[in-house]
Amino acid sequence: MAKTILLLSLVALTFSCLAFAFEPSPLQDFCVADTTSPARVNGLACKDPMMVQASDFSFSGLHIPGNTSNAVGFGAKAVNVVQVPGLNTLGISLVRLDYAPWGINPPHTHPRASEILTVIEGSLEVGFVTSNPENRLISKVLQKGDVFVFPVGLVHFQRNVGHGNAFAIAALSSQNPGVITIANAVFGSKAPIASDLLAKAFQVDKKIVEQIQWKF
Repeated sequence: MAKTILLLSLVALTFSCLAFAFEPSPLQDFCVADTTSPARVNGLACKDPMMVQASDFSFSGLHIPGNTSNAVGFGAKAVNVVQVPGLNTLGISLVRLDYAPWGINPPHTHPRASEILTVIEGSLEVGFVTSNPENRLISKVLQKGDVFVFPVGLVHFQRNVGHGNAFAIAALSSQNPGVITIANAVFGSKAPIASDLLAKAFQVDKKIVEQIQWKF
């Protein structure tokens, strides 16, 4: 009986740990990030609470459009723990996303967060791909005021399909969600991934891979 109780306790503890696998719940009112601390923890060390100011919890400038003058016609302005130290341990962040006409937010993932996106202006085609082996595309065209959710870790994208500029606000379930842009990671890694390996993976000629790598 004692062994059964112990086993059930371990199972319950395991599921409790999994439930908080991404970011732990705060154990105090706040833990404002101390970026000057030499301590290395999973997150950032806490500033002395008596030294905390309102500026640790605020950010200005989200009304200013991001720069879309680039090859993909897209700009992002993040509001995470780097910009707002007070987000440390709170498990949330924001990002403003701006799109030139037919601009795209290329296929990418957030390794540490799910995302919920709201279209503020314009029309966006959005979608994500489910994991192997199905690799099913789930996609939709959103209009102003529409909302879409991207599950954690899945490859997703957005494209402006309207006639003018578009922008959206997205919230993410991490103070530091991270972003892995697929093309940059695969073709722009440092050092480069062997071109013959990529050619075999993508089933294309090695010269095509080398041309793409050169662009990155």
